[in-house]
Amino acid sequence: MAPNQEEGAYAPDSKINHAASINYWSSLPSTESNMLGMLGTYPWYTRIELQGSKNFLSKVRRLVPAISGKFNQGVDCGAGVGRVTEGFLRHVCEVVDAVEPVEKFTKVLQEGKLKEDGVLGDVYTVGLESWFPVKKYDLIWTQWCVGHCTDSQLIDYVARCRDALTENGLMVVKENLSTDPLGQDMFDDEDSSVTRTDAKFKQIFEAAGMEVIKSEIQTGFPKNFKLLPVKSYALRPKV
Repeated sequence: MAPNQEEGAYAPDSKINHAASINYWSSLPSTESNMLGMLGTYPWYTRIELQGSKNFLSKVRRLVPAISGKFNQGVDCGAGVGRVTEGFLRHVCEVVDAVEPVEKFTKVLQEGKLKEDGVLGDVYTVGLESWFPVKKYDLIWTQWCVGHCTDSQLIDYVARCRDALTENGLMVVKENLSTDPLGQDMFDDEDSSVTRTDAKFKQIFEAAGMEVIKSEIQTGFPKNFKLLPVKSYALRPKV
């Protein structure tokens, strides 16, 4: 059964409104100095979160012996103003493209230090649901943005990424997980997004022809903040 098929029009992802999402994110500050702003009132979060990504990727790379040294071509999907690329991807990739639907964020990217340093490659001002890769990537990093895609859009997006990977390429999806007591996806009216369950993500990856070669819950966040769990999935095309 396809994801949400049993829930029909009442599925949380059916409430997603792309225009509302863009309006919400466009209302946030976009200055390069406010690179942490997308993490709300928890600026300490970024240090812990980025270290978790570094550790996870290191573990994944040991599972694919053919990968050594820096990735040649990466892409940061849901790039915002470049927090993940600046703090992490630039250290593991020679060049990083960016996919980001909010124009004022991509403007910061194109005028900022990442571009000056030669780290930033092509910038695509478009949502994931409308991004069709025109090149091959060694690493496709997708973080905190797939909640703005419906289930069917996300399946199609992951399938396109599968076809855009190099022979030894990796795709990583890092997202919050639903904590709904009934085990359902959760819709957020504020930014018009869905927070999915672990089971739903696995269904979507399976439907898109991807295999989860490793997954891991992010650790290190203070428990007293009661933040949503964050999970990383490393994906490779099914054989």
